[in-house]
Amino acid sequence: MATSTASTDPSSGDGGSESPSTRGTRSRAGNAMGRTHEAALRGAVAAIEKYGSRKATMGDIAMLAGIAKATLYNHFRTREDVYLAVVANEVGSVAAAARAKLPDGLDVAVDEAARLIGEHAALRKIAVDDPAALAAVATPGEGPAWTAARTEVAGALSDRGYVDSPAAVDLVLRYLASQLLAPSTAEDRASAATLLMSAVAAQLPPEPEPQPDPVDNEGTSS
Repeated sequence: MATSTASTDPSSGDGGSESPSTRGTRSRAGNAMGRTHEAALRGAVAAIEKYGSRKATMGDIAMLAGIAKATLYNHFRTREDVYLAVVANEVGSVAAAARAKLPDGLDVAVDEAARLIGEHAALRKIAVDDPAALAAVATPGEGPAWTAARTEVAGALSDRGYVDSPAAVDLVLRYLASQLLAPSTAEDRASAATLLMSAVAAQLPPEPEPQPDPVDNEGTSS
């Protein structure tokens, strides 16, 4: 009885599908790269906290990440590239934590996001060592990080039944960005979040006015 080789023969008509061992090797390589990428981001945050954003070097980042400097350069060409990746990653982390609070109300989620931004150790280090650099990014603008942040805010507004218009999104985003330069106390955050939600709610579209029932004139004419 002949044995089919279609599943293992690369020249068969299946388009050259990979063997399980090849797929497993690639999967392991991808996982290793992902872990190295995450380690680099953690190393960058640790380097900023320890040395400041201006003084930290690629060597410092690699050392605190526990990876070789050459490995770091395989992932990022410059220190600024690392910092951009850190910002994008931190936006995602803050957004995830805030989303977890959404069931308790949008004001609670905004409060949580503001707390995480205001208490971020690396940001506080930059605020001391290089306030001008922090001020330059404290106003919502363009770029991947701001785009991601706007998407997250719009999604949160929509999930809670608020209008996710650009004006409403930027209203929330500007408040959160203000925490980069001037973190609020817990009491101030709670008050600000409540006021912010009132302002966003004011942008809800008005309820449609009920229309009068059409007059049935049938049979009324003589």
